[in-house]
Amino acid sequence: MEKITSFTINHLKLLPGIYVSRKDKAGEAVVTTFDIRMTQPNYEPVMNTAEVHTIEHLGATYLRNHKDYADHVLYFGPMGCRTGFYLLLAGDYESKDIVPLMVDLFTFIRDFQGEVPGASARDCGNYLDMNLPMAKYLAGHFLQETLFEMDEKRLNYPED
Repeated sequence: MEKITSFTINHLKLLPGIYVSRKDKAGEAVVTTFDIRMTQPNYEPVMNTAEVHTIEHLGATYLRNHKDYADHVLYFGPMGCRTGFYLLLAGDYESKDIVPLMVDLFTFIRDFQGEVPGASARDCGNYLDMNLPMAKYLAGHFLQETLFEMDEKRLNYPED
C-alpha cells in the first residue's frame, strides 16, 4: 500500500504552524484541508485529550458561527496524534489566507469565559473529559509562540 500524503511529511522537521495538507475536488468545488499544528511533533509533549476536546468544542462552535467563514467550514477536529487539528474549508486557500482567522479563533479560545458549548451529557458523548483552563493556556501559547511569529517556515511543510 502507498503511504498517504500526510505520512510523507518529515515530522522531525515540522514546526508548529498552519499548513495546507491537501486540496481535493468535490464535484466542481475545491476543499482545502489545513494542518493546524500546535506542538512540534516528537519534540514537545502532546496535548491531553481533555484540552483537545475543549479546543474542539470551542473551535467548531466559533468557526461555524463566523460571519465570513461559517458557510465554508466543513470540519474542525483533532489529529489522532494530539499535536494539532484539521480544518477543512470549502474553497481554494493557501496557509497565509487563514492566519487572521486562526489568530481570531485562538484569541477567542484563550479569552473564553463561561460554559463550554456542548459540554453536557445531552450534547456530548464524553462531556466530562474537558479542561478549559489548559485549553486556554495552550491557545495563548500557540498565539504567542506561533501565530504572532508567523513566517514562511510555519506556513509551508519542510523539505525532506
